[in-house]
Amino acid sequence: MAVRAALAFGGYFYWDDLILIARAGTHALWSPSYLFDDHDGHVMPAAFLVAGAIAKIAPFDWTGPAISLVVLQLVASLALLRTLVVILGWRPTMLVPLTFALFSPLGLPAFAWWAAALNALPMVAALAWVCGDAILLVRTGNQRYAISGTLVFFGGLLFFEKAAVIPFVAFAITTLLLYVTGDRGAWKTVWRNGSRLWLASGALTAAWIALYLVVVDQGRWTLDLRMTGELLVRSVTHGIVPALVGGPWRWDRWAPSSPWALPQWPVMVVGWLVLAAVVAVTFARKEHARLLWLAAAGYVVVCQVPIYLMRSSRFTAIVLAQTLRYLPDLAVVLALLAAVALCAPNRVTARRLDASRARTAAVVACVVLYLVSCGYSTATFMTSWRTNPTRAYLDNVLASLATANATTKAPLLDQEVDPLILQRFAWPDDLFSHVFALVRDRPEFSTSTTDLRTFDRKGHLVDAQVTWVRHTLPGPNPQCGYLVQPDKPVRMPLDGPMLPTEWTAEINYLANSDGSMTFALSDGDQTRVPVHPGLNRVFVRLSGAGDAVLARANTSALSVCLASGPVGYVAPP
Repeated sequence: MAVRAALAFGGYFYWDDLILIARAGTHALWSPSYLFDDHDGHVMPAAFLVAGAIAKIAPFDWTGPAISLVVLQLVASLALLRTLVVILGWRPTMLVPLTFALFSPLGLPAFAWWAAALNALPMVAALAWVCGDAILLVRTGNQRYAISGTLVFFGGLLFFEKAAVIPFVAFAITTLLLYVTGDRGAWKTVWRNGSRLWLASGALTAAWIALYLVVVDQGRWTLDLRMTGELLVRSVTHGIVPALVGGPWRWDRWAPSSPWALPQWPVMVVGWLVLAAVVAVTFARKEHARLLWLAAAGYVVVCQVPIYLMRSSRFTAIVLAQTLRYLPDLAVVLALLAAVALCAPNRVTARRLDASRARTAAVVACVVLYLVSCGYSTATFMTSWRTNPTRAYLDNVLASLATANATTKAPLLDQEVDPLILQRFAWPDDLFSHVFALVRDRPEFSTSTTDLRTFDRKGHLVDAQVTWVRHTLPGPNPQCGYLVQPDKPVRMPLDGPMLPTEWTAEINYLANSDGSMTFALSDGDQTRVPVHPGLNRVFVRLSGAGDAVLARANTSALSVCLASGPVGYVAPP
């Protein structure tokens, strides 16, 4: 917990964290549209609720998210400890799988990233707890474990749809435990004694799948089997195998991506050698080792393939498999399978592996080496994770917003945050009006303004201008340009077509009175703009495409002359 607390409080908001804050600022906390939003293929109402509550209390204060990370990790760790005690009892042997799971680098990326942790940590906690409840239910017949297991499973589903695997894992772990301890009809016993838990969790799973299919855009499923296979293989060679010895020892990062494992060949070779040695020792020492290794290999595939089927395409970077953020539950499942293996009877031909001082010394030495390796990997990950431009950018933006609010009443033209902080495919949650909706000390954001300013790459608010990507052609009236009246909308041709995106137009006008107008590209959304009497200039955000700007007066008796002006991007002068 000390190591994880240092990692949590040394981190900061990153990418999807800002999307969670943006949605909390633009939605009511309990609204279905907020809680059941399709977040990049995830259905996670409880995660939205927790993130929204923390964000609304103190937006952009990292203390709240860091505390939530530590608390969720503590819950997950205690849930795993409890299940290991259920399987093995309070004995030193239990420390081996516990140490592996808690310190494994497989859990680092999903812990440090707040948005990912709100999915992964509750799911991991539910996974461990339900496995313990399933074992106790089958062992004692006490039906309260069926109730608590179902409720905890439901809680896991509310945070992460991947929790749908929990009943299957619990059934498998319980069956394997009974089988290796002598019950040859283990699956029948587990089904009969735990039927209430399996039926209730099965009904919940079916209902959640139906909800998921309704909420999530099924076009996300690319079904690129070739890329899925490549990602799966890469995750094993560059992630899982090095993690068996506490690797990787190096993490790389290209802004704005998250860190990914970049193990050197020594740690990969050592990982394969250790894996081969562990397989050989377990086959020599324990009965039923083959069955347990098949279960471990099966879960390696099951826990990743659905994610990669949704994420893989010809545009997917292979390093996605090296981010390891989809693998924290694998560490827990491997720890539980190891505990089950320790309960299996020893082979009579493996007397040399019986308890002895030499065996104890060897195990302690291996654990110490593993902890040193994990510590080094955690330190290098922390260094990479802290290479994050978001903190400095947000600090500068917040300071600039406060200064602007104190010095001017003009609204700020709504724009996208810097692409290194949040890219445009997150639209509209990448807009300043969304990301900073919960900030109180700021001007209003609007689709039009008379004072054009923009944020530079560092987050400082600076004066700006509209680049001349295109411009409206001069109007037919030499004294007025384009005359717009309520019954006479006009079409101002551009000097060329514009592709679909977010544009800004500089509108120079002469109006006879206060009123409002509507502007739009010929193939785009309308933007309503207030106008004032006299010669003025306003900057208008136009969304869409086309070869002309359409203008219409909304106020009766309003007459406006429009001059030619640029249409393009907002940029510093």
